[in-house]
Amino acid sequence: MLKSMTGFGKEIVETPDRKITIEIRTLNSKQLDLNLRLPAELREKEAEIRSMISKKLQRGKIDVVFQIEITSVDAAPVINKTLAEHYYNQMVDIASSVGQTDYSGFLPAIMKMPDILVQEKQETGEEEMRMIMKGLENALDKVDGFRIHEGSILEKDIVSRIKNITGLLKSIDPFEEQRIPVIKERIRKRVEELAGDAGIDENRLEQEMIYYIEKFDITEEKVRLEKHCNYFLETVKAPESPGKKLGFVTQEIGREINTIGSKANNADIQKLVVLMKDELEKIKEQLFNIL
Repeated sequence: MLKSMTGFGKEIVETPDRKITIEIRTLNSKQLDLNLRLPAELREKEAEIRSMISKKLQRGKIDVVFQIEITSVDAAPVINKTLAEHYYNQMVDIASSVGQTDYSGFLPAIMKMPDILVQEKQETGEEEMRMIMKGLENALDKVDGFRIHEGSILEKDIVSRIKNITGLLKSIDPFEEQRIPVIKERIRKRVEELAGDAGIDENRLEQEMIYYIEKFDITEEKVRLEKHCNYFLETVKAPESPGKKLGFVTQEIGREINTIGSKANNADIQKLVVLMKDELEKIKEQLFNIL
């Protein structure tokens, strides 16, 4: 089963005082590239959170954001009145010294001063932490579901392209049967031109023909290419994440296609080779996003 590395998952956990939003986005990457943004009160769980994410998602560029919103008045920040009055009195003194009598802009400015809003340290209890970790688990499941859905779309595409390659491979057979007599005739004409009146040694000519025809023979390459394509289709259905393995198989497929092209010595076969290469390149592009 193929999974895409592109995914998204969001989960909201609501407690009596807070609303915690967990959002996960993933993109393709060769390795695990995890960017985790946690509020201060959850830092103690960072190692456990990272372990959960890496175990579930395995690979990709992963952005995980935890956002906490206060929903209870009791848990909301309070104004430090003593500090606010201190700032206000100082600002009035300065304004008076320069002859300013309009103090209307002081309070908005004071509210932006450091430490005016005091947030009491929030302790995350065991039950609340359990809810948060369960929320993370749910968000990861949603990402995994998204990846499976995207992977099924990619799987249909690359499987159809592998089948196209095997279809093109079978189309080579008629042209292969035609090319051997053509090669033989070409060699004979060339030898006759070079020998001239001296004549040619038929036994030696037959030996040379066998040598060159063996060099142009693509039977082994065709057999290996078909086997690689079949193995690719088997690997696609593997339960583990097969993205890297499929990448290695496509390298072998490409090697056999290139060898067939170099040995073809036939324009029609070369055209089929070009079509196979085009399908393989499109498969490689899709594999960049396969887990």
